[in-house]
Amino acid sequence: MSDAEYVRPLLVVDDDRKLCGLIREYLDPLGYRVSMRHTGPEGLQAALEGSYEAIILDVMMPGMDGLEVLRELRKKSTVPVLMLTAMGEESDRIAGLEMGADDYLPKTFSTRELLARLRAVMRRSRREEVKSNESLDEFSIGDLRLEEGSHLATKGGEVLDLTALEFAILGSLMRAGGRVKSREELIEEVSKRKFDVFDRSIDVHISALRRKLGDDAKDPKYIRTIRAVGYQLIGKEGEQV
Repeated sequence: MSDAEYVRPLLVVDDDRKLCGLIREYLDPLGYRVSMRHTGPEGLQAALEGSYEAIILDVMMPGMDGLEVLRELRKKSTVPVLMLTAMGEESDRIAGLEMGADDYLPKTFSTRELLARLRAVMRRSRREEVKSNESLDEFSIGDLRLEEGSHLATKGGEVLDLTALEFAILGSLMRAGGRVKSREELIEEVSKRKFDVFDRSIDVHISALRRKLGDDAKDPKYIRTIRAVGYQLIGKEGEQV
């Protein structure tokens, strides 16, 4: 799948608008969709309301500094955070890491170093997600429940008549815990389970799964389409899980 078909959503929170623009200019052609906020409160709101694969967060900002944003963010989200700062003191780096930052990068960084660090924290996050769910075979989100051991999926207590592939797709979305899953990720995961699924055919199976859930793609309560990215499982009444 090309970068044009799959774009990784990122959030950059920094009051240096020129730097934000340079980061976006560098990352956009590499398959990242960069959103920008320039104050702490705006950045926190965007981080909590949006669906990002990683956040680049400055420390020194007006209204609310980056450490405060990180502290509040970690109460509700485990999204990977790369701290960005002009300060070089070891105590500042330690403070950020102890609050839950995934990595720390001084503003003297090169673009290649930024990309390498960004990719590294995103890879670690995906590995931790898989690891945390490896031993689980039961998931509940809203009124949906899935039991992998018995191959049982229910909605509001009623059994859903799903094909093996639809069951695998629903399981993949539930394991993501609200994170957007790209078509590429869904294909890779269900293919590991010995299904033969390629490219846009995943959309056909998602459509069939929606019908069985009684869902509406235009006003979703269960599966939301993120244009140019993929799919996201949402909670009851359309709220993000």
